[in-house]
Amino acid sequence: MLNIIQPVGEAPPPDELERIMAELKELRRDLELSENWIFGAGLEEPRASTVVRIRGDECVARDGPYAEADECVGGFVVIEADGQDAALRWAARYAQVTGLPIEVRPIRAVS
Repeated sequence: MLNIIQPVGEAPPPDELERIMAELKELRRDLELSENWIFGAGLEEPRASTVVRIRGDECVARDGPYAEADECVGGFVVIEADGQDAALRWAARYAQVTGLPIEVRPIRAVS
């Protein structure tokens, strides 16, 4: 899984965002053609989240992010890659397009 790490509350200028989105669309097409694409999505800002916890016998929901941070996962892409090196190559392409850090994290196999 590739996590796209972005600054909280900051967005690129509209013309830059348009370029980035066009390049991301092209990158997704490359992933689909190579049969490595599984799923991906952008996420709303952390302030749009709700955290659910169990307190004794009660389920408590609280608005806001789980943790206060300067950065957040702004989106993710689930890919199928033939090993870490292949996943890192795709991550490098995302980093080049977005200018953002990309976290590569394996998904645990369910048995």
